[in-house]
Amino acid sequence: MNSDAQRSEPARFVVRQSIRRTRLRQMVPLADTTIYEMEQRGEFPRRFNLTPRCVAWDLAEVENWLLARRQASDAGEVTRAPAPDVRQRRARHGQARPLPSTLPPSPIADRR
Repeated sequence: MNSDAQRSEPARFVVRQSIRRTRLRQMVPLADTTIYEMEQRGEFPRRFNLTPRCVAWDLAEVENWLLARRQASDAGEVTRAPAPDVRQRRARHGQARPLPSTLPPSPIADRR
């Protein structure tokens, strides 16, 4: 009798909370292009269309992704990018780069 009652009940749909881009940016401090590229590689929860011009993400999927990233980071499974080779820089950070010598003279200097 119990199995018959279960069959006659309509299937229950679980409503899950979705978030828009603004909330996603608050939760995940990555650039839009980084998120898009990670989605394409299957490394980030996929967005879905609410309307033709509105996309959203499943909040639970994003939270699970963040938790998994935190656990991977704590376990040392996430490799950090190598430090940049500062010897390849044209100028030191905070210093103005020298102007190329091919620039024409300033018209302001000619007025003197």
